[in-house]
Amino acid sequence: MTSATTSSTRPHWPVWLGLWLAAAAGLWWWWAAGRPVALPDAPSARIACVSYSPYRREGQTPYDPATFISPQQIDADLRALSRRFDCVRTYSEGQGLDAVPAIAGRYGMKVLLGIWIGRDPVANQREIALAAAAARAHPEVLRGVIVGNEVLLRGEQSSAALAGYLRQARALLPPAVPVSYADVWEFWLRHPELASSVDYITIHVLPYWEDDPVPPERAVQHVADVYARVRAAFPGKPVMIGETGWPSAGRPREAATASLVNEARYLREFLRYAATVRMPYNVIEAFDQAWKREQEGTVGGYWGIFDAHARPKFPMQGPVTEIPRWWLGPLAGLAMAGLFVMVGGWRRHWRGGRGWLALTGAGLGSGTALAWQVRQMIYACGPWWEWAISLGACLLALGTALVLARALAAWLAGAAAVPAGARLRFGWLFALAYYGLLLVFDGRYRDFPLGLFALPAVGYALLALLGRVAQAPSTREERFLGVLLLVLGAVVLVQELGLSPAAWLWFALNVLLAAPGWFGRPRRIVHPHQ
Repeated sequence: MTSATTSSTRPHWPVWLGLWLAAAAGLWWWWAAGRPVALPDAPSARIACVSYSPYRREGQTPYDPATFISPQQIDADLRALSRRFDCVRTYSEGQGLDAVPAIAGRYGMKVLLGIWIGRDPVANQREIALAAAAARAHPEVLRGVIVGNEVLLRGEQSSAALAGYLRQARALLPPAVPVSYADVWEFWLRHPELASSVDYITIHVLPYWEDDPVPPERAVQHVADVYARVRAAFPGKPVMIGETGWPSAGRPREAATASLVNEARYLREFLRYAATVRMPYNVIEAFDQAWKREQEGTVGGYWGIFDAHARPKFPMQGPVTEIPRWWLGPLAGLAMAGLFVMVGGWRRHWRGGRGWLALTGAGLGSGTALAWQVRQMIYACGPWWEWAISLGACLLALGTALVLARALAAWLAGAAAVPAGARLRFGWLFALAYYGLLLVFDGRYRDFPLGLFALPAVGYALLALLGRVAQAPSTREERFLGVLLLVLGAVVLVQELGLSPAAWLWFALNVLLAAPGWFGRPRRIVHPHQ
């Protein structure tokens, strides 16, 4: 028996197993995401205070000086929010937000008035003047004035300069209005000298964003521990939690997974805790903010209790479902299976049911993976060019999967092998290595595009199980990229401390795509019955 024949008669059951495990995993993921999850009920649907940034409509962003939020939009927002919240916290006074106190008063709401302090001293003076005018006109509405938000965290002012802005604002505000400064809790502990300049301490506690991210099951206990620690550090000074919450979409951070279920769970559990200690608090935030994705990646846009269309994202009682229309994923898999059967069977050189079965499995797995990727794109993509790049990448992945499925079906059906896109494989190796470098060196705000890379990674790995038939010999460059992928995937896994399932899947895709280049050169292709 020749070496070529030995390669061609290699057992096929591992390939069949891998093919249908991949398809079943895609179907299972969508099914699991559609199951209602039982969560503890919140004590009430009503919440004490919520961060209000009105930039939820297309093109609205605080970075554009031309952006102006009309009183009509603010009125509509606060009228809706007044049904669930007693108070709103603002962050600046420009771009029309100085109208918030007057409008909030119409609906019986209180306001934590925010003054934005940045690097520009002229802009800072303008903010203070606008806030002072609004406060003097509506002092009865104000629960307090927060002069500066995370200025120390951003490194834009010193604590001494902040103290000066606090003194200036206090001199212009009505005497009865309390004044504070808001920052991440660690920065208050680093700068205790600021306490003498404020009436109360305002801290931000966001378990997801901690340097050591806290998983949702321990998040509220973490908040309680931080709150107790800060109160002990500033005895006699009231402490308010000025921001706390959880994102509903975006990349995981170690064991802290951004999801709708986790957002609902955290908020409900936090409200139960807050009710037991009677502490002042503010939840971030009212609406999802698409503009924040420019700063914080996908996750930045999805901290809202309501979506960008002012619709509640989850109930405060009863079970919560991550993807209510979960059946769209399996439906995409079935549609893709039909496409693979139609395209893969065109001008075929094989007979029998094994080829059709292989095309069906490849289509199911590819369709469910691409549907996952499209769902991620809906959350992540903003400008048209992001959509164009993402859709182009998905079409390329689909084309690669079709090429690989045709080759796989031909070989499993016992026919002469067909080309399997060896040049495409080098392109995918390069693309995966490039994105891996981005994740390693600048990955804090980057998503894991698992659905996109799953198609070529699984396809080439399945062909490798068949002895890498119908593929060109691995080049030195491909072998180098294969080693690089293994290293980069391992580094990402270490960065996530091995706690993120997404990081493990990313590592697995790196291994699968790199593996065919590690098995030596392929043998000459011979028909199984030749």
